[in-house]
Amino acid sequence: MYNGNENVMICDHPLIKHKISMLRNKNTGTNEFRAIVEEIAMLIGYEALRDLEIKEVDVETPLEVAKCPVIAGKKQAIVPILRAGLGLVGGLLKLMPTAKVGHIGLYRDEETFEPQEYYCKLPSAIDQRKIFVVDPMLATGGSAIAAIDFIKQRGGKDIIFLCVIAAPEGLDKLIAAHPDVKIFVGNLDRGLNEKAYIVPGLGDAGDRIFGTK
Repeated sequence: MYNGNENVMICDHPLIKHKISMLRNKNTGTNEFRAIVEEIAMLIGYEALRDLEIKEVDVETPLEVAKCPVIAGKKQAIVPILRAGLGLVGGLLKLMPTAKVGHIGLYRDEETFEPQEYYCKLPSAIDQRKIFVVDPMLATGGSAIAAIDFIKQRGGKDIIFLCVIAAPEGLDKLIAAHPDVKIFVGNLDRGLNEKAYIVPGLGDAGDRIFGTK
């Protein structure tokens, strides 16, 4: 929970903390970095999926027919914010293999730090899905706010935002802009530097996931 807000969960699981420390290390290579991001997505996703609806169905075991719980309710959609958000998709798909995947393309203006849209493609019937918007870093909050704006404009309602690391500045702005959105954060860092990068952070997540500079 963050400042008493029940819609925000700062994950405190030791495995998540340990793996984030590995991501921070500047000597962690691309292949290992990418694998760890996927593992963290699964761990945070596990927490984010805790409230999924279930129903009971008849299952025939080797001994008898039993009433057993299965996932019910809305279908899921995973929407990464390009490009770094792609690194989280694989981990979430392992938890939700039938989820549909959309994409929102945003880039940050290096002078104004404001998000600019260049692509938006969402699964069909987005208004009937539980939507997981994912991005490794929540820095200024601009990209996350814009992405959720686009989804709501297209009918999306049940939205969860998931990130690995957040800065207080971005988290506060996202809460203010979208108080109805549940937010799951792997770690809350100290803040932003003069270039609006999270510190201590882990550098440019997209570059480290894809091996670019």
